Amino acid sequence: MQGTRLDHFGLLVCGLVILAHPSWSCETTTSTTVTKDWWENAQFYQIYPRSFMDSDGDGIGDLNGITSKLEYLKDLGVTAAWLSPIFTSPMVDFGYDISDFFDIQPEYGTLDDFRALIKRANELDLKIILDFVPNHSSDENSWFVKSVNREKGYEDYYVWHDGRVNATTGGREPPSNWLQAFRGSAWEWNEKRQQYYLHQFAVQQADLNYRNPLVVEQMKRVLRYWLDLGVAGFRCDAVPVLFEIEPDADGQYADEELSGLTDDVDDRKYLKSDLIENRPETIDMAYQWRVVMDDYQRIHGGETRVLLIETYAPPAYTMQFYGNRSTAGAHLPFNFNLITVLASDGVSAGSIKTAVDNWLDNLPAGRTANWVIGNHDQRRAASRYGTANADAMNMLVMVLPGASVTYQGEELGMTDGEISWEDTQDPAACNSNSDIYEQFTRDPSRTPFQWTNGTNAGFSTASKTWLPLAADYQTLNVETEAAAQRSHLKIYKALVELRKSSLPLQNGSTKYGVVGENVFVVKRYISGSASIIYVANFASKGVTVDLYEFDKTLPTHLTLLIRSLQSSKAEGSQFEVTGLSLAAGEALVLSSSSSSRFD
Repeated sequence: MQGTRLDHFGLLVCGLVILAHPSWSCETTTSTTVTKDWWENAQFYQIYPRSFMDSDGDGIGDLNGITSKLEYLKDLGVTAAWLSPIFTSPMVDFGYDISDFFDIQPEYGTLDDFRALIKRANELDLKIILDFVPNHSSDENSWFVKSVNREKGYEDYYVWHDGRVNATTGGREPPSNWLQAFRGSAWEWNEKRQQYYLHQFAVQQADLNYRNPLVVEQMKRVLRYWLDLGVAGFRCDAVPVLFEIEPDADGQYADEELSGLTDDVDDRKYLKSDLIENRPETIDMAYQWRVVMDDYQRIHGGETRVLLIETYAPPAYTMQFYGNRSTAGAHLPFNFNLITVLASDGVSAGSIKTAVDNWLDNLPAGRTANWVIGNHDQRRAASRYGTANADAMNMLVMVLPGASVTYQGEELGMTDGEISWEDTQDPAACNSNSDIYEQFTRDPSRTPFQWTNGTNAGFSTASKTWLPLAADYQTLNVETEAAAQRSHLKIYKALVELRKSSLPLQNGSTKYGVVGENVFVVKRYISGSASIIYVANFASKGVTVDLYEFDKTLPTHLTLLIRSLQSSKAEGSQFEVTGLSLAAGEALVLSSSSSSRFD
């Protein structure tokens, strides 16, 4: 039940052992002499601008609000802040429907405000990463208007089709049975152009045609524009849907097969998505974007401009985004295993091991892992994993090798807000109905950030915020947690400090496994330094474990460095490895050193 990172000879031996013990996994170790680039052990922090901080009292977060809170991020130990879309938009999908890729949404601020944000971030040695939304634009984008009018150069900017003619009725029908992410057909008839256009998301989000070289170059121009304004890279949204199959010899699109997953004919999961997701051409486009990043650094100097890819795809496809022997790809395709695997298999030490195995076992040699437990499209981590496991999950992503990603509020243990049908904003929910909207809504994880226990949680002075506050804001907020003797926030900050100061966490080898029925253990180790050991009980009852079952090379006692909020143990105390008692939900970070000083 263990996974181990080994060096060259050990890797060969482990490979032989795996034949007899398939549940084991292994990968190569990291040398102590390796100098890592800034992003390889980075702490990325996702900001949902609409909900982070409102500077002008309109109930909506904005750029100046973010700038005013950059010192908070610096104090947290954040390396880079990733901003969800801030570009000009009708806000049908809250910024993911972009009408101008080269300007700022007015309710968020101006380009001068953005320049001020970059300037202040640079002063604090914080990097800013932008959301790049390549798959589609708003139907209010001038490109789409020109394409509707068939203006020269824009005729094929989007995916257009005449549709099918029903043999029985003679009526016109969509080109295929494909479904959009927000329920219903992925095709919309445009009366003026007299054709259907493809939209894998909302009707107002028309899919760009990446088989058109003009579109490819235009979107590279978007990347260079924001690089010129000082961003450190991009998180690329919804990349797997960038390409769909080409029409057949008769110019027709094939239908998707039924999935068998649901009887809801409007739900995207009603059909398979083999024809409209995870196409091979998409991988090559990511490689082209990486060339833009690398060329920019070569020409202009400075540090690496990073490329992060959003992909909920099988490992065999996802890992291709990293590149191959001859071509560099994305620096980090996001790893959502700790979200998806635990959603399907439940929260347990075994499911966590499966999630970690599925990434590390498939990770190409020389590439960097990353770990994500939440984002603006998922229910909040503390709500999904259980509030008792909030610290355990934050600890986990900090002790595993590679980069980690935090969604705003995870450091506080923020939970989902309760959003009524009347207050619902998310198009994924609004396209359903009051009986089923909670199955689809993403609003609960997008409630305003909780700064204080005062009016509107210190987020805004408005009489009403764009979404209601979560009910727990009076106890789970920055001000209260910073003042408390112990809190999720203080635990999080201690984890970041340890991560930055610990050689094993920066460059060490990794061993992990399940002890007993539901205890997950990780060991990070490197020659010449005390090892770091993470132990978390995901059971609903207390247990006592013998860590020698996990690793017989451990010393007889381990020193406690960091503990979860409800743990009654004391930092600096030593505990026997043969009889370590853990309460339900208790998580610990320990050291093999007899000292509680970070190594």
